[in-house]
Amino acid sequence: SAFVQRHAQAAARVEQSSGIPAAFMLGQAGHETGWGRSEITMADGTPSFNLFGIKATGGWNGKVAEITTTEYVDGVAQKVVAKFRAYDSYEDSLRDYARLITQSPRYAQVSQQTGSVQAWASGLQRAGYATDPDYASKLSRAINTTLQLQRAQNI
Repeated sequence: SAFVQRHAQAAARVEQSSGIPAAFMLGQAGHETGWGRSEITMADGTPSFNLFGIKATGGWNGKVAEITTTEYVDGVAQKVVAKFRAYDSYEDSLRDYARLITQSPRYAQVSQQTGSVQAWASGLQRAGYATDPDYASKLSRAINTTLQLQRAQNI
C-alpha cells in the first residue's frame, strides 16, 4: 500500500503521456522491486531509482548500477552480474519504462494490450521482458493487487 501511494502521482503523470495504465506500471514496479524492499542500488548504496529492472544495454548512455541478479537460462535459475540503468528519480524510471514499451518494436503488440491485465503480462513475457518462466502469472497477481489497493484507497 505504501509503495503504491508513494509512486501513484508520478505513475498517473506517465499514464497521461504514454497511455499505459498507472496500475500496470505500479504493479510491475512493485513486483520488480519486492514492493520497494529490493531496489537496485549503486555501488555506494544510493538508489538507482530503477523500478523495472531495465538493463543498461548497448544504447544506454546514462548512469549504471552493476549487481548480481537471477536469470533463467533454459528454465534454470542462475546468478549473474548484470548492468542496470540508473536514473535521477523514480519518475525518470517510469518515463523510461513507458518509452521502452511504447517505442520499441519488441513491445509493439504489448503496448496495445492495456485493456487486460493478463494480456499485458503475457505479452511482456512473450516479448522477452523477463527470463522467469512464471513472469506473466506473477506480474498479473502484482497488477491485480495494485488495482485492488487503488480501488480501496481511491488513488
